[in-house]
Amino acid sequence: MNRSTFETAHTDIERLTANIEQVIVGKRDTIRLVVAALLSRGHVLLEDRPGVGKTMLARTLARSISCEFKRVQCTPDLLPVDITGYVDPRKEKFVPGPVFANILLVDELNRAMPRTQSA
Repeated sequence: MNRSTFETAHTDIERLTANIEQVIVGKRDTIRLVVAALLSRGHVLLEDRPGVGKTMLARTLARSISCEFKRVQCTPDLLPVDITGYVDPRKEKFVPGPVFANILLVDELNRAMPRTQSA
């Protein structure tokens, strides 16, 4: 990676971070870690109190990079098919679940059954 490419990447990352900070205020370290996870194609586990902007952070990140965002609210009755999708027998067509989004937020994962968590 030459110096020019590195500087361009650094500038792009700073612009992305600044764009997210216009919506999420006071969470610079969290934003930088989420962007680092995005760049490394990793996953992020956000643990915090309710109402501090975890969903908004994920939604803002998705909008900032022009990606599709989906959210799954885990409940005890949530089934794996609710996450992965299913084949509609009437239309004989696959209906994709939210897991096919670019950025997926799974809220309250510990409330789901173990089989659904693994999906």
